[in-house]
Amino acid sequence: MLGGTAGFLGAGLLFPMVRFAVDPVMKKGGGVGFVDVGMRVSEITDRPKAVQFKVHRKDGWYQPEEGELLTAWVMKDEKGQVVALSPVCKHLGCTVNWDSNPQFKNQFFCPCHFGRYYKDGTNVPGTPPSKPLDKYQIKIENDRLLIGPVNKA
Repeated sequence: MLGGTAGFLGAGLLFPMVRFAVDPVMKKGGGVGFVDVGMRVSEITDRPKAVQFKVHRKDGWYQPEEGELLTAWVMKDEKGQVVALSPVCKHLGCTVNWDSNPQFKNQFFCPCHFGRYYKDGTNVPGTPPSKPLDKYQIKIENDRLLIGPVNKA
């Protein structure tokens, strides 16, 4: 009898903790639509340019009023198509920069562990990242660049 009571009380204490941990994952929504980043497509060149933009999304229970500041590396690829790459290194999540290390010209470089990526976002073999950079979905409307959710590589 004492064991049953202890089990009942234990379950009563455990259930709210499990729900607290799992609830944000189970909720729908929190997605991000497309955001006008204030850049005309005619301004985009083949040289990567860092573009910052804000998105409003809910992360669990946290949703900053001013939005979350994100960055994308925007450029035209060899076919003239607009590409927006995530600056988050796939090794340990540091931020990559374009052409920032004089030893590795025309590459994205991660200063944390010397990760490198080619201009198209693919990882340089023999360097720490094992996957290419993620790409953002993009739309072009009225010569304006809109950036949407990221596609995981």
